[in-house]
Amino acid sequence: MATVTRENIGTLHDKITVKLEKGDYLPSFEKTLKEYAKKANIPGFRKGMVPMGMMRKMYGPSIFNEEVVRSAGKKLENYLKDERLSIFAQPMILPDTNRTQLDFNQPEDIDFAFEIGLKPEFEIPAVKDHTHLTRYKITVTEKMMDDEIERIKRRYGKVDAQEVVTDKENIIYAAYEPCDADGNVTETDKKIEDTVVLDKMPSGLKDKVMGKNPGDTIVFRPADVCTEEELQNFLKDPLKTSPEAADQYFKLTITKVGHLIPQELGTELYAQVFQNTEVKDEADFREKIKAELSREFDRITGERLQNEIYELLVHNTPIHLPVAFLKRWMREGGEKPKSEHEVEHEFGSFEHQLRWQLISDKLMQEHNITVTREEVNKDVKARVLAYFGLGPDDEDQAPWMEGYMQKISKDEKMLDETYRRILITKLFQFLETQLTIEEKEIDEEAFFKLGDAHAAHHHHH
Repeated sequence: MATVTRENIGTLHDKITVKLEKGDYLPSFEKTLKEYAKKANIPGFRKGMVPMGMMRKMYGPSIFNEEVVRSAGKKLENYLKDERLSIFAQPMILPDTNRTQLDFNQPEDIDFAFEIGLKPEFEIPAVKDHTHLTRYKITVTEKMMDDEIERIKRRYGKVDAQEVVTDKENIIYAAYEPCDADGNVTETDKKIEDTVVLDKMPSGLKDKVMGKNPGDTIVFRPADVCTEEELQNFLKDPLKTSPEAADQYFKLTITKVGHLIPQELGTELYAQVFQNTEVKDEADFREKIKAELSREFDRITGERLQNEIYELLVHNTPIHLPVAFLKRWMREGGEKPKSEHEVEHEFGSFEHQLRWQLISDKLMQEHNITVTREEVNKDVKARVLAYFGLGPDDEDQAPWMEGYMQKISKDEKMLDETYRRILITKLFQFLETQLTIEEKEIDEEAFFKLGDAHAAHHHHH
């Protein structure tokens, strides 16, 4: 009769020994061998007529090994179930056990030693103590609305061709090519087209372009026309080259010069910006722009709050982990083995993820946070309708929806992503009711200067 013993070898790290007697694995070994013999196709023998002795010789050792390991695994599985042990990943055979060589000609009692990493019990102090966090509300000022309206007027404006570069607002259509000091192009296949407002060009290049006409060329070195701050960005985009190219020559050819005439405020612009909505007048237009800006800011501040909650829980929930077991599992448990160095390098973010996994699983289980198939379908429908500019109640305007949903019902990946997204949203909505969250007005600049959430909470217990 097999026996299973368990001993502790580290923090939440146990060794489980399965002792197998011959009777635990021999009968299933003989049975499997017989089944093999029935199906075996061996030249010179009719199917199922291969002598047992030959079968034992050919397949004995490998079947024997499999059966012994399978019997040990089965006993371990039952033990874990009976003891209700909650473990990470799967048990791993301990490498240094001096297991006797398995020999099916001399079956005997065999010991298997496994190691397991146990999931910890823990409390979540932030939820218990209703920790204080801030939800920021960015004030939308008149100036922000003016700037946004200017941007919109430019976006819907039209471009007039110009004969000469006269204004920092001119649009420069240009081509860049690597060349020598005299402007002879060295690599013709490296030509890069770019369109940019003159004012956004590197300061030294701006002066050279001013007053030029379409067709004119300028030979320059990036290092000579850029300030230190400008250089890196300019090499990356538009030049799409490496930092070493700072002292190489480039030839800029102006292909076209344009001047942007912003669209006037008026019914035409309102209809372009808000296609499915009626805009009465400028005041109404401003109101709608303000609502859009507020919505976008609410999304950004909401993301920040979620991030803070995440970091707060991950870093301020005392959780002990079986580090030695997890590192070995990272080394050997994946598709391909990892080196010691890779494991050390990746362990920090792996542990961060794992802590969050444990915390979110615990919260969802204890507070019954779930998502139904119906909720997933409803979410998919709403997003499809929104894409066509329709609201959730406009389904009658989308007669094709049923056929679309039938197609979607086979897209496991998309359904799974939707399910997870709703689940996480529900989890954070629940957490916001468990923490003490006060709203605070803030201006845009101050909000974007706030430190990141990770730095604020970074200390594991």
